[in-house]
Order: sequence, then C-alpha cells, then structure tokens
Amino acid sequence: MTKIRRLRLRKLPSAFENFRKTYPEMFRAYEQLGKACQDQGPLDTKTRALTKLAISIGARLEGATHSHTRRALEAGATPNEIRHVIFLALTTIGFPSMMAALTWVDEVLNKPGGNARAVATTSKGPIKRK
Repeated sequence: MTKIRRLRLRKLPSAFENFRKTYPEMFRAYEQLGKACQDQGPLDTKTRALTKLAISIGARLEGATHSHTRRALEAGATPNEIRHVIFLALTTIGFPSMMAALTWVDEVLNKPGGNARAVATTSKGPIKRK
C-alpha cells in the first residue's frame, strides 16, 4: 500500500475503516476494481480526481465530496480548479445543491494545508468580491 493511500485511510470515516478491517478480502477486491477503473483510460491523475469530485457532487454525497476534494488536491488540482468543478454543476444540479457542494469543499479547503486562499477567477481574471 502506498504512503499516500495509507494517509487517505487515516481520513476515512470510522464505518469505512471498520469495513476494511472486518472484511479485508472484499476491501482488497474493491481497491483492485478501483485501480482497474483508474487504469482503463487515457485521463491523467488530476483529471480523474476532478471527474470523481464532479460525480460525488452530482450524487450529493458529502463524505465522498470531502474525500475527492482531498484527492484532487493531492493530484495537483488548485482550489480554483476544484471550485470550477462546483460552478459547472450549477446548471445541472441547481443552486441549492451547488451551494451545498461549495460548503462541503470549503470545509476541506479551509483546513490547514487546504490552500483556500486562492482567488476565484474567470477567463477575464479574478472575480471581484465586495
């Protein structure tokens, strides 16, 4: 198991950690399936991480959104790129769901090391906040 994978395991919810310990064979099979899915196509690590984040947001899965925000950061995504994924969801999942996702992501970004200080930008430059 890689060092990053071990670090992620420490951040898993206790129910998932208990599942891993109680059913190690199923957990290993799940991990192998995940790796097979990751290796199946041409997307780079950061793009895959942002895609998984988008899926979590669309499914309104708070815990998965937290997890995939951390993974996107580990893969080199910036806070602006992560927030862009959320903003892209607005017209698909609606304003209340987008705001919930923004709150969940900010919970991760505002933790030490989350690098929340990045400024939201558009193609025309930084978004001016009043």
